[in-house]
Amino acid sequence: MSKKTIYSLLTALVIIVTYLSKDYIAATDKLEVVKGGAEVKINTNEYFLPTSTTGQVVHHEGYSLSYSEPHEQAEWVAYELKKSHLSNADFKRPYFEVDNAVKTGAAHWRNYKKSGYDRGHLCPAGDRKYSQSAHDETFLTSNISPQKHDFNAGIWNRLEQKTRYWASKYDGVFVVSGGVLKGNMKTIGEERVAVPNQFYKVLIDNNNGKTKVIAFLMPHQESDQPLYKFVTSVDTIENLTGINFFSELDDALEDKLEASSDYKGWSF
Repeated sequence: MSKKTIYSLLTALVIIVTYLSKDYIAATDKLEVVKGGAEVKINTNEYFLPTSTTGQVVHHEGYSLSYSEPHEQAEWVAYELKKSHLSNADFKRPYFEVDNAVKTGAAHWRNYKKSGYDRGHLCPAGDRKYSQSAHDETFLTSNISPQKHDFNAGIWNRLEQKTRYWASKYDGVFVVSGGVLKGNMKTIGEERVAVPNQFYKVLIDNNNGKTKVIAFLMPHQESDQPLYKFVTSVDTIENLTGINFFSELDDALEDKLEASSDYKGWSF
């Protein structure tokens, strides 16, 4: 066998090994994501996680979610936003990736392509800038919902910014966000991802022995109305979604907080 032939065979072998190694590493990474999603994440304030109507809860480093397979998105995404989480770090925006921790299969990002809708974050990347990994995992498809661009960049963005303001002012809040996955909804893409007609955000502040709650319910459209115009009771959102919020609180306190639509304890 000539040296040229031996060299060619060795080159081919190196190429094959390299290719198989990349596949192995990619498969291993996916298994780690699935394993991590199945385990309770560290430093989670699980006390405030809502109930899941779907039975499919996934825990990531920076947030937890309840995935609704029929609607191909999360019914809620929940996370604690501490003052120490707030950062001006300028991480490079990654590509969206399918969340392999969703056992029924999360929707593919291609469903949004040319749909006319943004890939709207439920846990904003801006809330997870305390590390590169926490920031990047907000670009998993389980954390997005179809949103009109003017809504996503408009009033929904204003509410996200106000949430960060409160997290700083009150030294942390617990946040739950999602679309109302009920009623007649338009769908996009081959997987028929539902387009919610309304979005909600519920916040609880449990610092210094005092507990207060505020809830927002917004039609899926841009508005120049002040944010307080969209304040509602947690009970209203529970009735719309079937989700039970803050069930671990004392019953009397839970009933009082969830029935109220008072926002005077929150600085606008």
